[in-house]
Amino acid sequence: MSQSDLQQTAPLRREGDTVAAPVGEPLPEEIAVLTRMERVAFRVTRRMNEGRWKNFWTFCQRTLGAGWIRISTYNLIQIYGLENFDRVSHERPILLVSNHRSFFDMYTVSAILFQRTSWPKKLFFPVRARFFYESPLGMFVNLVMGWWSMYPPFFAAGSNPILDKREFDKFSMRLLTDLCRRGPAHIIGFHPEGTRNQNPDPYSFLPAKPGVGKLIKDAQPQVVPVFVAGLSNDLLKQVVGNWTGGEPIRLHFGAPLDYTHFLDRRDGVRAYKEIAEFVMSQIAQLGEQDRALYGKVISDE
Repeated sequence: MSQSDLQQTAPLRREGDTVAAPVGEPLPEEIAVLTRMERVAFRVTRRMNEGRWKNFWTFCQRTLGAGWIRISTYNLIQIYGLENFDRVSHERPILLVSNHRSFFDMYTVSAILFQRTSWPKKLFFPVRARFFYESPLGMFVNLVMGWWSMYPPFFAAGSNPILDKREFDKFSMRLLTDLCRRGPAHIIGFHPEGTRNQNPDPYSFLPAKPGVGKLIKDAQPQVVPVFVAGLSNDLLKQVVGNWTGGEPIRLHFGAPLDYTHFLDRRDGVRAYKEIAEFVMSQIAQLGEQDRALYGKVISDE
């Protein structure tokens, strides 16, 4: 199947494949590992990501959220390859994969998509559950920063995983796979590196985690790579820099990836890792485009 076919057709299911039913409630043994606060946070956030509530919070993202990001970045933002989004189907989910250097990577990418493309979108950002699902303050931050879109939550992830909650993460993975498999306008922001890369070299990358490979193989979404550079982790510095001459913020959007040659591989960590490395290599290629344009400027600073 050609890349053009991949972008325009329905998910790449083989004849005889069964289509999984929509994800229901967590199994009793999965929800049981969560504390009372975590259960409340999950159930509230899930409700906010469904039906009319999701439509309302998406409106807030498109207007208020994208608005303040525009005000904070418009003098610095440089965008390349956004026309690649004209090559994706708006009737199928899109997995947006990017490098991860700032807390604000996906906020900025999603704001640009709201501002400069007109078709409907519903955003989901799978997140490490610590903080965001463990306290009312975390829920509040999810509301004011992400309009509830930091969902679904994963507890047994990151450098300090909560291993006794791995049972619940099985449900979250089913839910994430379903979001990537079905749903017009679904855009799922995902960082294959799994955590922020704190290396000062903007063209360095952490090893890709096999989870993104499993997600792609199981759900078969459209996959669009993005390279992000120039964003700070200091919110005040970032906002002030928009008027005082901060580092240019660069977003490079790549063409949808053709990963069909991986689909016949046997399921397993090796196949998932190969897909993850392929995805990361495509992000790195976009990074090389940025290096050609800005590498000398950044090194001189």
